[in-house]
Amino acid sequence: MDIDKLLTEKRSKILKKWRDAIIKSYPEGSQGFLKREKSQFANPVGLIISKEIEILYDEIIKGDNTEKISSCLDSIIRIRAVQDFKPSLAVAFVLQLKQIIREELGNGLTDEMCILDNRIDEIALLAFDVYSACRQKISDIRVNEVKNQVGKLLERANLISEIPEQRPAL
Repeated sequence: MDIDKLLTEKRSKILKKWRDAIIKSYPEGSQGFLKREKSQFANPVGLIISKEIEILYDEIIKGDNTEKISSCLDSIIRIRAVQDFKPSLAVAFVLQLKQIIREELGNGLTDEMCILDNRIDEIALLAFDVYSACRQKISDIRVNEVKNQVGKLLERANLISEIPEQRPAL
């Protein structure tokens, strides 16, 4: 039996384990809420995780739509980037999928499993790029906010004024 068929057959079981592994990376007090609450308004994080890992899983099996994979990673990692996860923890969920799949499928299909492992490794690297871009965006926002605050304080203290345009001498 080929690996794609096995991964499709065990999809719901693998996704449940993967979702549980992601939720375990959150603080203990949040884990129960993320698992229980089904409302998209009360628990948008849980909903995004559930929805996006399903799409991500399907794209990993197909292995051809990098843009869709990147979009799913962005949705999940954007949340994890603002929650101050360490970079390794923010992207670890991608690599956890390898272990979950091995637990479900066993050690057979070594050639196909190597191809899948390589695909997941590439996605993990992409996830790290997405995380880095999100953190850079957060940093840029913080820097701009500080600049704006300092500028306003200087204006209020009359320590800053507009520089008049200089006209070239004739």
